[in-house]
Amino acid sequence: MKKRDFLEKWGLTSLKLSTGFLEADFQPRDPDRAAAWDLYVELLTRVTTQGLPVEDGDEKTGLDSVFSIFPTTRSILRQHGSGCGEFAKLAIPVLNQIIRPFTARWHKRSLAGAFQDEAACAEFRAELTELQKQLRNYTKALADMANVEDLTNLEV
Repeated sequence: MKKRDFLEKWGLTSLKLSTGFLEADFQPRDPDRAAAWDLYVELLTRVTTQGLPVEDGDEKTGLDSVFSIFPTTRSILRQHGSGCGEFAKLAIPVLNQIIRPFTARWHKRSLAGAFQDEAACAEFRAELTELQKQLRNYTKALADMANVEDLTNLEV
């Protein structure tokens, strides 16, 4: 399978990647599978993929949870080393192109007191819902890479 096909399968075609990379074969190895599993578990158990009903939770805590995917991913990359190259080639663009724009925008707004304003909180939750859709696709891709049953849609 080509990397392009793998990304298309899981709705991750919005990632901006070089053409040469996309045409290369996708061949995850054991370290890729282990790294994918580690991050898969983290994503499935956070607000990154789980709903945040209006009556529950806190926007700042939600933002912090999304942001924590950066150090978590870095730790996983270091733990599994250079053998998890296929994982890294997916994880790094997702961090930089999907998660970073969201966290950068909301971190700045949070520091300016946005979460004291109901309209801004509603805007955050709406944008979080859109981010969650993308990250659910990512978790599905990680499950595939880890060669495990996907539990992304386990709960209704």
